[in-house]
Amino acid sequence: MAELENPNVMTKLINFLSSMLQRVSESNDINCRFQPQKISVFHGLSRPSISIQSYLHRILKYANCSPSCFIVAYVYLDRFSQRQPALPINSFNVHRLLITSVMVAAKFMDDRYYNNAYYAKVGGISTTEMNFLELDFLFGLGFHLNITPNAFHTYCTYLQREMLLQPSINISESSLRVGRSKKIHLCFNEDENAPHQKHQQPQQQQQQQQLAV
Repeated sequence: MAELENPNVMTKLINFLSSMLQRVSESNDINCRFQPQKISVFHGLSRPSISIQSYLHRILKYANCSPSCFIVAYVYLDRFSQRQPALPINSFNVHRLLITSVMVAAKFMDDRYYNNAYYAKVGGISTTEMNFLELDFLFGLGFHLNITPNAFHTYCTYLQREMLLQPSINISESSLRVGRSKKIHLCFNEDENAPHQKHQQPQQQQQQQQLAV
């Protein structure tokens, strides 16, 4: 998706993902009052003070990963929510899920990426916690990290279509009704028989830029 190299497109994508995850989180916040939900390492004791939108823009600014990583991170979040229905995305876990999904995507997709300590600083958590989050996320995905070109294209097409419709999307009562945990999209059929892509080798280079946590 060459358009992702355009900063304006990336800004729109980040804003759309933020808006979508905000709606999903608020919907599941309401559902959790009536339905038991599993507590995991992603669950914070309180809602983070930073908004989802600001958090995603912080990741975009400091993670220095390829634009495609944000699409892949979205795919991973979707897979995680489908495989872990007892752990719906909500206001208490969405930030940790985001930094973990982007980190895992960068490690899988990019030739160069940072170590866990750097991503922990970007995410405002400890390195130890980042290590635990990564491990739990990988097991939650069943280590299903490969994404076929067809699946990637399908997700991109879905996001492009939804971004065009975004101005007409509002958080209505119907979207926040109590019921099943809200997912981040309708399930896509992915090609599970595609060959596995080779994992990229790690890079331990640290960025010298100061990060305010």
